[in-house]
Amino acid sequence: MSLTYHETDRAWTSWKHITKLDPDKKNTEKIIKTVVNSGTDAIMISGTLGVNKENSYRLYNMIKDYDIPKIQEPSSPECILDDVEYIFVPSVLNSMDARWICSYHKDWIRDQKSRMQWEKIIPEAYIILNQDSSVCKLTKAIYDLDINDVVAYSILAERFFKFPIIYIEYSGRYGDKDVVKAVKESIKDAQLFYGGGINSKERADEMRKYATIVVGNVVYEDLDAYLSTI
Repeated sequence: MSLTYHETDRAWTSWKHITKLDPDKKNTEKIIKTVVNSGTDAIMISGTLGVNKENSYRLYNMIKDYDIPKIQEPSSPECILDDVEYIFVPSVLNSMDARWICSYHKDWIRDQKSRMQWEKIIPEAYIILNQDSSVCKLTKAIYDLDINDVVAYSILAERFFKFPIIYIEYSGRYGDKDVVKAVKESIKDAQLFYGGGINSKERADEMRKYATIVVGNVVYEDLDAYLSTI
């Protein structure tokens, strides 16, 4: 029988810091060298707009020879790379559009079921909370959730749907630590990820108490500030 994500490599459960690189942004040699030598636990290839297989491969080729785990979080099945160690696949639980919850995923399996690399695929339950972000607008996420709603979505993800990762996404804006703390205290087995607005040591340390932090935008804004988040 084929192995699934919960039976194989779970190194990602011990990660504390992930660096997200966007294929549609200018990834200079200086950025790449800084990131791979920073002490981050893994690099995630991920973006919302302007991402395609060509620029995803271009970014992958810049990092492929470095000894660091490489994740792809694809924005569509057409972008998926065969050579990364992990494929983290988001399902936006608070989307009003079923395509972002499961329909795109169904189409991917239908079209590529004989080529699915199940041992690499890790499902993520996304909860998007920044109304101004591109990903919120694209996925039509219901963003005006109170803390009880977010906790309920998280328990639903873990207990009902058995997602191994719950991802609280503020995407470019620093989020509410009380929300992240409440989710952490409400789940038992799932790994909690947090992304959004981490651009300082103080913010990194605050959110790291409760979740694996995913750091992205600051890489392109201030490399010294990025290094302070490690």
